[in-house]
Parts: sequence; C-alpha cells; structure tokens
Amino acid sequence: MLAFTIRRLSQSVVVLFVMSIIVFAGVYAIGNPVDILINPEADIAEQEETMRRLGLDKPIWTQYGLFLSNALSGDLGNSFVHNTPALDIILTRLPATLELAVVAVGLAVIIGVPLGMIAGLKDDSFIGRTIMTGSILGFSLPTFWVGLILIMLFSVSLGWLPASGRGETTDLFGIPVSFLSWEGLSHILLPAFNLALFKMSLVIRLARSGTKEVLLQDYIKFARAKGISDARIICVHVLKNIMIPVVTVLGLELGNVIAFAVVTETVFAWPGIGKLLIDSISNLDRPVVVAYLLLTVTMFIVINFIVDILYSVLDPRVRLGGSN
Repeated sequence: MLAFTIRRLSQSVVVLFVMSIIVFAGVYAIGNPVDILINPEADIAEQEETMRRLGLDKPIWTQYGLFLSNALSGDLGNSFVHNTPALDIILTRLPATLELAVVAVGLAVIIGVPLGMIAGLKDDSFIGRTIMTGSILGFSLPTFWVGLILIMLFSVSLGWLPASGRGETTDLFGIPVSFLSWEGLSHILLPAFNLALFKMSLVIRLARSGTKEVLLQDYIKFARAKGISDARIICVHVLKNIMIPVVTVLGLELGNVIAFAVVTETVFAWPGIGKLLIDSISNLDRPVVVAYLLLTVTMFIVINFIVDILYSVLDPRVRLGGSN
C-alpha cells in the first residue's frame, strides 16, 4: 500500500510540473500586459520601466525559473492589476465558487435522483420518455443560452428572482456564505440551477439505469414475496443501492463543476473565481490566470489521488494491477 501511494504521489507531482510548463508558456506567450496597464501615449522609456518592474523583460525560460522557485514556497506572483498576491485574490473569491458548486451538485441530486427513479420505474410510459427527453436537452443546450433564458423568464418577466450578484452573505466559521438568508438564497438559485443542469441530466440517467438494474435483483423479488410494500422497497432498497454510483460519479464531477463554472458566473455576474478568470484574461493579468489554472489542475490531481487511494483500499486488485 505504501509503494502504491508513493507511486501515485510521484505521478501527481510529475503531472503538476508538466502542466505548470504548459500553462505558463501558453499564458505568457499571448499578449503584452503593458499595452493595457499603461497609457497608450506613454514613451518607450516608461514602457521599458514597466516591463522591468513586472519582470517581463527577461526571457520566458528565466521568467518560468523564477516563477517555479517562488511557487515552491507558495508565492504565485502578484497581480499586475491589483498589485496584491494572485493567490490571495483567488482564495478571496473561492468561497463563492465553492458555495455555487455545492448548491448545484445538491440540486442535481435532489431533482435528478427522483426523476431518474421515476423514469426507471415507468420506463415505457409517457412520463418516463418525457423525463429522458428532458435529460437529453440538459446535455445539449448551451449553458450560456439557458442562463439567459432563466434571467429573461424568472427575473425580467416574472420578477421572482434577482438576475445577478451574490446578495447578502453571512459568516459561517469565518467563511461568507449566502444560502443562510433568503436574499442570498434567492441570488444563488438561478446560477446554481443553470450550473446543475448538465449534472442533473447525468444523475437522471445514472438513477434510471440503476433503478432498472436493481429491480431485477433477487433480493427485490424476495422482498416483494415477503409482502413488503412497493414504497418501502423503492425508498429503502432501490434508493440506497442506486446512490452508490451517483455519489461516486458526482464526487469526481465536483472538480468539473468548480472548474467549469466560468460561463455561469459570467452570465449571472457571480463574484467567484470563474468571473475573476474572465476579468483577468481581459486585462491580461497573467499571474492571476496562471494561479487560477494551476490551482484548478492541483484540485483535479488531489481529487483523483484521493479516489485512487480509496479505491486501492476498497479493492486490492487496483494496486496489485498497477504494479505489473
């Protein structure tokens, strides 16, 4: 087990190192921040001074070497625009994105599991086919388009929910959250539903296939033979078993929800790291963009590493197969 853990950890470090090179080269090779940061009418001397102050006058491999040495000590550079540590800016915005992602995953489970079970129980009925058609639309419709439709319907036409912003926040263990007040909750519902739509469709399909599979098992037939009611069979035996793959998949998908909340946060002006990324790209704020991308890569690596370790604990064949 120790050898398996060390091997996976080494692979994670290599992946992070390679991705840092790709991210740094890709971001730093595009555009010149000086063109945005200073007055276009500034003379050449002022431009050169700005480039020297930001360290942009050095070759890209020298810049990467300095970045790597600083990153190993936890310093991902200062924002060109805000002149504060890029990591601090991201960590300030991160709670808003995490809250949005958690609420979105919660909505995907709360709505997707019952609909998937209904589709599995009534597979050939009109309601079952309607639910599956809706899941296809959830996979197919563009996120930005759905977001605009939600704003037009619930904010502009009906006036039920606000169209943008985070609303009032309340500190929970020192972290600002918005779901503890009605105003904050009303602000998060539309963006969370928009972000949850794709995952909701995935949960519906997982729950439907799981329900159909579980209903064919012998213990379900035995439970019915004992006279146990259908409601108890569905709510206890079926639900408990279909939640295993749902929780497993959503645990892995949580990283995707956080990383790809950019569109939703932009449409609804949600003050998370996704909107920060778009603003930073517009301003060519390279340190913030690099810090965001590396933080996202690290998050995926950590999640996959934890899943690999848990799988190896649950199934020794995983680590034994990896040693061949």
